Amino acid sequence: MEFKFTEENLQKIETVLKKYPEKKAAVMPVLYIAQEQNGYISGEVMKEVARVCEMPEEEVLGVVTFYTMYHQKPIGKYHIQVCTNVSCMLRGAYEIYDKVKDQLRINNGEVTADRQFSLEEVECMGSCGTAPMIAVNEDYYENLDVSSTIKILESLK
Repeated sequence: MEFKFTEENLQKIETVLKKYPEKKAAVMPVLYIAQEQNGYISGEVMKEVARVCEMPEEEVLGVVTFYTMYHQKPIGKYHIQVCTNVSCMLRGAYEIYDKVKDQLRINNGEVTADRQFSLEEVECMGSCGTAPMIAVNEDYYENLDVSSTIKILESLK
């Protein structure tokens, strides 16, 4: 299935492109616009982003696979990322991660049957001083324990 940007998003992209010395440098915000439109970054989306940014598809793929904010398959309405890197791990991240898995009854990379929640274990979210942490979509929660994490999940239902 071919992906094309909407007229509205093409206008947003034109504004973004003006901020950069060359189109290729705008790949991250263009990918973000594409993901907002499509819900995730498919091969067809990457192809169109490469065309718009005038760069090889392989380089777009490199960006998509490096950053955790880009998703290559559909995610839930609430995408939960649990950091399990060293600082978070030492402060209980795996207990939090296991509890989230149990509560949602899904594993890493899965989506609940009602498409409300998806779960992803991530390496580092840059909050080592306030570990452990999770992200729910664009909202970050720090200094967590199992109890506070469950309260966050309950607030989303």
